[in-house]
Amino acid sequence: MLKSIKESPLHRIANARSMAFFGASNNIASMGTHLLMTALAGGFKGKIYPVHRKETRVQNLTAYGHVGDLPEIPDLAVIVLPTSVVNQALEDCGKKGIRHAVVVSGGFKEVGDQGAQLERSFKKIASEYDMKILGPNCLGVANPHCNINTTFIPDEGAPGFVGLASQSGSFVTQIFEYLSGFGLGFSTAFSVGNEAVLDIVDCMEYLGACPHTKVIALYIEGIRRGRAFMEAARAIVPHKPIVAFYVGGSKAGKAAGFSHTGAMAGPDGIYDGMFRQTGIIRAGSVEEMFDFCWALGALPAPRGNRVVIQTHSGGPGAAAADACGRAGLKLSTLSEETLGKLAPFVPSTGSMGNPVDLTFSKNHGAFFSDIPDILLAEEDADVLLVYLLSPKRVVQRVLKGMGLADEAVGEQALKITQSNAEQFARRLKTQQKPIVGYTFHRSDAYIMKQAIARGLPVFQGAERAARAIAALVSYARVKQQRSI
Repeated sequence: MLKSIKESPLHRIANARSMAFFGASNNIASMGTHLLMTALAGGFKGKIYPVHRKETRVQNLTAYGHVGDLPEIPDLAVIVLPTSVVNQALEDCGKKGIRHAVVVSGGFKEVGDQGAQLERSFKKIASEYDMKILGPNCLGVANPHCNINTTFIPDEGAPGFVGLASQSGSFVTQIFEYLSGFGLGFSTAFSVGNEAVLDIVDCMEYLGACPHTKVIALYIEGIRRGRAFMEAARAIVPHKPIVAFYVGGSKAGKAAGFSHTGAMAGPDGIYDGMFRQTGIIRAGSVEEMFDFCWALGALPAPRGNRVVIQTHSGGPGAAAADACGRAGLKLSTLSEETLGKLAPFVPSTGSMGNPVDLTFSKNHGAFFSDIPDILLAEEDADVLLVYLLSPKRVVQRVLKGMGLADEAVGEQALKITQSNAEQFARRLKTQQKPIVGYTFHRSDAYIMKQAIARGLPVFQGAERAARAIAALVSYARVKQQRSI
């Protein structure tokens, strides 16, 4: 594990103070132009130098005919050129003194023998000039904390705590919107492409040392340096969780990965064993990978796998109980003391078993305050799983029934929902036990938006919530074993 993030060969790429752009122009249809526009839209603070043989100004920036003409040596070169001229541009950068690059251009080993020969020359140039390069056939880096984004799509939302190393550029550039919908964001995200020079192991080590990264996500099509990968993971996992999604285990996934980045995938069982031995948590889908990252980055470690479920509807409660069982979790047995405390809040139509089902309660506020406190105090419970249902129109109807003027109903309904969400958020900060929400509301519903904005993970459906809790439990066990 790196002693300092500045030791990483990726440090100057992810924290570049100036960039040279090859392949950007005034043609809006150009890929290079889009990448330059993304960099500009992200508010990059340093100098950007377009390099173009013909244009003297590119996207309102002064352009230079040759990299040798630049007034300084940029920290980073971003190259989006036809494959046939990439290596020459790379050599020119080396002669200029540029030691870090992102090569977006494809057409190397992923396309066959001719491309493989070009990639061998690519690596030789990199070695000759001691250049640290992401790619080829990648989208580079997004570091929202430093306003750096070399990808196709501008990032959305605030900087976050999820570090990503991906052998697909899509999951760097196309996940911004997905994550922002859950109040999440990347700390730093790397697209490694063909990994001619720097690879996913280098990215893991950088993210392991990154102060903004709480959890590391890996999208894997094939690992080239198996021993180094396992050594890096073993060093990182006791300090930060790693979640991996591997797609090369099936015949179709292996073929797709090879045509995508030239990755040589291995049998699924081998990767499963690698992950298990190193403490990496394996996800079954991209969505699950980020679900796990959300829970692991936002919640404290549970002491065990005992879950208490709080609901105000029988069906969702039963679904949650079933989902917990399938995920290897246990339902808590509530003590007599806990049952006694619950009694004043649970109507005769409800249930004080586990799930604790209020069915319908006149004291709606207790659902967000008194009852969570009682359940979190239960010695036999390690995690609280809460079904969130707070329809906007029902809240408004109650307020109207109380005589509130129509023009004030919307504002007051929002205040009530904010207060309810704040109750849970306060407990997240003061309790040592994780609180996880699940719902069938849309992601833009009142209660979802307010709870998520305050740091409470709320999953669509009980199954996703239960699997996220299982990931929390799994990492807690791994961390305990590694610290012994």
